Amino acid sequence: MTTQASSPSLRILVVDDETNIRKTLSMCLETEGHAVTAVSNFEDAVAEAGRRAFEMAFVDLRLGVRDGLDLIPLLLGAIPWLKIVVITAYASIDTAVEAMRRGAADYIPKPFTPAQVQLAVRKVAEVRGLEHKLAALQDDLGRSNPEMDFSCVSSAMQAAVSLAKQVAAADATILLRGESGTGKSVLAKAIHNWSPRASKPLAVVSCPSLSAELLESELFGHIKGAFTGAVRDNPGRIAACEGGTLFLDEIGDLPLSLQPKLLRFLQDREYERIGEPWPRKADVRVIAATNIDIEKAVAERRFREDLLYRLNVIQIELPPLRDRLDDLAALAERLLAFFGRNNHHQFLGFTDEAIEVLRRYPWPGNLRELRNVIERIAILCPAQRIGAEHLPASLAPKDLAPSLGDRISLEQLEEQHIRRVLASAKSLQEAAEILGIDQATLWRRRKQYGI
Repeated sequence: MTTQASSPSLRILVVDDETNIRKTLSMCLETEGHAVTAVSNFEDAVAEAGRRAFEMAFVDLRLGVRDGLDLIPLLLGAIPWLKIVVITAYASIDTAVEAMRRGAADYIPKPFTPAQVQLAVRKVAEVRGLEHKLAALQDDLGRSNPEMDFSCVSSAMQAAVSLAKQVAAADATILLRGESGTGKSVLAKAIHNWSPRASKPLAVVSCPSLSAELLESELFGHIKGAFTGAVRDNPGRIAACEGGTLFLDEIGDLPLSLQPKLLRFLQDREYERIGEPWPRKADVRVIAATNIDIEKAVAERRFREDLLYRLNVIQIELPPLRDRLDDLAALAERLLAFFGRNNHHQFLGFTDEAIEVLRRYPWPGNLRELRNVIERIAILCPAQRIGAEHLPASLAPKDLAPSLGDRISLEQLEEQHIRRVLASAKSLQEAAEILGIDQATLWRRRKQYGI
């Protein structure tokens, strides 16, 4: 049986009670580079779907005394994104319609040819590729971030990007370190896109964002009824990014109760859904990031030392923006052009005086703060060229900016403090939490001060 390799590699489950069909179909698919698991009966198919995440399945309609149609919803319940192709020697319009109604993606009558198999696989590969691209586009739109340009002059940043490109092709776990806002999540996404896993999903999990219980469910998944409120199965992020990359942001805040489970996954690539007694396997590359002194967290017994060793196979340090002053002007110009396009305003750039103000500011919020400042300028500034007078007052040199004890009103001090917090915070919610006020109050203060 000759084939022509054309589709990206898929994990495929073959379910057929005929030995020759299983062998022939497996050979055809493996020749094209796909990873195939073949089983002969209903129960084994359900068990395999419970152990690992497949992207495609060929299912015979007659499996001994069992009906393959009944298998379709069970497979989709375990793996919601699975594309099922029904194969049968008893083809009819009624069975085809019923198979599609239950969730099958395609239908092939026996005897089938290699060309038919190849076409079915190619169609599934194209659909999965489009689904991954759509998810990535939706993620980008949701974040509303400009494309990151990794061209830089800073030697420290050049070293970080060079190392990231060098290790992208490997499957080694990577730990990204750097202050908040230095671009760790952007670099993680770039590493995924530079890797052979680029056509597969990238899942992002923020470790501090959820309670330990919800975070465990988010990562590993749960089955229906596992706990109060678990009204349906949740495959979890690990299963959802099978073959791709899992990015764990702020890993230093991972709850202690989950650290042994993550360690097991990193060691054996095995995990268990909440409420499920058997282990699952997953082929997922892990990238983690932290902005804390994680060695100090180990010393204080807030983070497991063995987990740090597993995470820290490749360490990449991202420099703070204050150590990348040679890159500052180019970064500011690119951000201004991006937000100018978003706001239908064409800018001619910054004056030398404005660039000098930007260079003298310490940027405690790093790239995130710079992004927030430039976005505000692009929205509010009517001029085509940005001068020092158009920059927020919070960027003024420290000897000019108001501070505690200066002979200024509380209102002026409050305004400058709110401006600085807004410039460095990830979101309005985070800014409100830092300031100790609710979002409605923050909205009124912004309106009051024209922020």
